[in-house]
Amino acid sequence: MDKFDVAVIGAGQGGMPLAVNLSREGKRVVLFEKKALGGTCLNVGCYPSKAFLGAAHAAGERSAEAFGVRKNPTVDFGLLMDRVRGKRDSRYIKTALDKAGVETVMAKAAFAGERTVTGGGKTYEAGTVIIDSGNSPAVPPIPGLEGTPYLTYNNFWEINELPPRVLVLGGGFIGVELGQGLARLGAQVHIIENMGRIISSEEPELSDAITKALAADGVIFHLCKQVKKVEHAGGVFSLSLDGDDQVQGEALLVVTGQRGNTEGLDCKEAGIELTERGFIKVNEKFETTCPGVYAIGDVTGQPAFTHVSWEDFRRLMTILHGGDRRQMDRVLGYALFTEPEAGRCGITIEQAEERGLNARAVTIPLTRVARAWLTDRTNGFYRVVVDNNSDKILGATLVGPRAGELVHCFIDLMEVGATWRDLEQTVHIHPTYAEGLPTLVRKLLRKK
Repeated sequence: MDKFDVAVIGAGQGGMPLAVNLSREGKRVVLFEKKALGGTCLNVGCYPSKAFLGAAHAAGERSAEAFGVRKNPTVDFGLLMDRVRGKRDSRYIKTALDKAGVETVMAKAAFAGERTVTGGGKTYEAGTVIIDSGNSPAVPPIPGLEGTPYLTYNNFWEINELPPRVLVLGGGFIGVELGQGLARLGAQVHIIENMGRIISSEEPELSDAITKALAADGVIFHLCKQVKKVEHAGGVFSLSLDGDDQVQGEALLVVTGQRGNTEGLDCKEAGIELTERGFIKVNEKFETTCPGVYAIGDVTGQPAFTHVSWEDFRRLMTILHGGDRRQMDRVLGYALFTEPEAGRCGITIEQAEERGLNARAVTIPLTRVARAWLTDRTNGFYRVVVDNNSDKILGATLVGPRAGELVHCFIDLMEVGATWRDLEQTVHIHPTYAEGLPTLVRKLLRKK
């Protein structure tokens, strides 16, 4: 049995830097990865999806028509997907691991006891074990689905021809991003969602703006619909929906959520408890129910964003060195990369009221932002939520061009404890989209 100081399971955006940094400190570290270095983000998530959307948005830019610019782009889908796959380059990760002296085992890991892990035909014992195994698509048990060539965000990137008709099962972040991208590249897209609106986890106004944009791209919505049965014959999927509705397409993309990558880890052998959805239970210091074993990132059921996993790495490093950090001691921000984009941070006014806070929210439409009006990109709004007692910013929702960039203005202000009055005093460049942020908070100067 080989003995190590640290064993890391998963080479994602949290596990890899943990392995490298701990090894640089002189620890003997072994890292297990059963698939590909870089985790979900590099291989099947952020990198390929944003490369794909970059091409799709370039092909589907509708605002050009408003300027009198007419275009009819021709899409070489095979070349486009070659470029997307070319962005998945993990060589720098392997170089960093080797340079730091990490022993990398490209094999599935499983627990054989407390802080004892098997992988690649060998057994390893470590004083500290860190799990960063990520998540996988959660596929619903729909009759007829199993055994068909359906797509998930794992294998979508391997297709080389644009399907004429695509059925997207799920109207969450992944479903609407890829759905809009496919529609802009020329496919007929149907989004089937069992809730009453897409992106139902967010505010209704955000959903409305994105629905309007996707509908303009030709996306067809089937809301409040459950799929009762899936059939596949002659290269065509047929989905039977509630109310005897039926939709057909040459491709079916299933994006109905995630589950923790714990199957095959044999967590019970180490006394590590899981949730019903297969995520690892941790406390606020990332500790599992097995002493000396920690878990970070997607596998703990946190919001599945790369920056969350990477920030977990920084917090856990501090904890391992005796510092006082917590899993949720951060301002959570995230973005939706449709067109228009959506940027979110903190809490909504509804969440603030549920917590009993004395809060209020103000909103301006993008028609109030000169840059948006001049470029005919007025589908969207800016909203901020503030605490009436302290004037602290509690959250923001931005929908519009570059919203994923603009939201960092609020994230940064919240992190340093600034108030909305600090933002109100600033002067932003005219005419920019960011100019609308001081304009937004100036609405708070009016009597409460």
